[in-house]
Amino acid sequence: MILRLILGDQLNMAHSWFKEEEQWNYLYVMMEVQSETNYVLHHHQKIVAFFAAMRNFAETLKSNGCQVVYFKINDEVNQHSFEKNIQYLQTQFTVTALHYQLPDEYRLYQDFKRFKSVFPFKVQGFETEHFYCNLSEIADLGAEKKYYLLENFYRHLRKKHHILVENDKPVGGKWNFDADNRNKWKNQVAIPKAIQFDNDVSDILQDLKTKGIATFGTQVQSSQYPQSRAQALEQLNYFLDHLLPHFGTYQDAMHTHELLLFHSNLSFAMNVKMLSPAEVVQATEHHYYKHRDVITTAQVEGFIRQISGWREYVRMVYWNTYPKMKSSNFLENKQPLPTVFWTGDSKMKCVATCVQNSLNNAYAHHIQRLMVLGNYALLMESHPDEVDSWYLGVYVDAIEWVQLPNTRGMSQFADGGIVATKPYVSSSNYIDKMSNYCSECFYDKKTKTAENSCPFNSLYWHFLDRNSAHFQNNPRMKMMYALLHKMDPEERNKINLRAKFLIKTRDC
Repeated sequence: MILRLILGDQLNMAHSWFKEEEQWNYLYVMMEVQSETNYVLHHHQKIVAFFAAMRNFAETLKSNGCQVVYFKINDEVNQHSFEKNIQYLQTQFTVTALHYQLPDEYRLYQDFKRFKSVFPFKVQGFETEHFYCNLSEIADLGAEKKYYLLENFYRHLRKKHHILVENDKPVGGKWNFDADNRNKWKNQVAIPKAIQFDNDVSDILQDLKTKGIATFGTQVQSSQYPQSRAQALEQLNYFLDHLLPHFGTYQDAMHTHELLLFHSNLSFAMNVKMLSPAEVVQATEHHYYKHRDVITTAQVEGFIRQISGWREYVRMVYWNTYPKMKSSNFLENKQPLPTVFWTGDSKMKCVATCVQNSLNNAYAHHIQRLMVLGNYALLMESHPDEVDSWYLGVYVDAIEWVQLPNTRGMSQFADGGIVATKPYVSSSNYIDKMSNYCSECFYDKKTKTAENSCPFNSLYWHFLDRNSAHFQNNPRMKMMYALLHKMDPEERNKINLRAKFLIKTRDC
């Protein structure tokens, strides 16, 4: 018997393993193990969504005639370790080999490499067959400095895979329509009701309770996230039909009463590999070409850039900079993460709304994660280790290969500029420009030093002042430093005193 190990983020029914006619000598193995639920504190809905999708995948394999062993979280024989559970299977079957798909997280990749010296039978790793770039190509791209600039990487993939390309030219005449993707949503366009599922997860809830798995966030009686490929495809088709026509225009917008706006919410389905990036991009292209009379290029390019651009790019960065990035703290921030990240209790409407959405739904879109929560964590000088742990735990789509470069790199600038050419920090001005948060807030968005001044204002200028040695010569920040240097010294001192008070008290 050849064991074939499948991880919780490897639910790819299109993998070549399942196309082989001779399946009788393969035993597919899936595990819910505490080594995965407990290595960071996870949102309750994240664990539930993963287990629901894993259990459904196992049942689908069985219905297709495959032999499957599935270790549930509270099974008596489950020893909560990949290695120990495989050793247990050795006592139950005559195992001749172990196959596994290469993990996307560095820690598991390293653990699984040890299997060759642990087990007496042949151990072989296989590509997951999911991403545009396999690990060999990732290494090649990472060897060239130019591909650490997102635009170069993005154009490379667009050209190689002929994505939105006609006659070797970008569709619409430009490679990037980001300048058209920054509009504030003020109810100009009606937002269709979001598609959400109502998957029964009562058995999982009971299993987690019985096993005593520690989680945080709002617990729910059913899961809104897709648990099958059929549901993931339904989610994709709904996005194309109802949301894509306005996605690009409002992809950076935020609103107190709208969680998803025009976002697809496909990241969970893609990150557990129920959907591949290529099929999502191809479906989007096909839909666009069929409906060019009602969908502009800017809407489609903005969405495709997130998948064939950013998603693949951060994976390239992850594999080529780990473990350096994992331990980086370029700005030497050492403060604990503010308690609002665990409670959602803040007088700052933007922070409270984004944290509450995260805790209630295990979801926030990219601008909420970057320009509200990440911005706040950075300006409050939070230690990047704590920021990493929260982001990795709270979001249903968070797997370290995509989380780490986004938080420690782009959001916190802890990597010293590998991912971003400048820190993504702002005062209340940007948040007010892209949302309605400020209009409903206790704080005054226009002042810096008064007791009711928006904390972002003093924190922003204090960040620039404190880190001037790093950034005052940065071409993208020269204008802001020119304003800082022209500031009245007394006003500048008041700003720094208020910011230091906010950082010391930790919550606003």
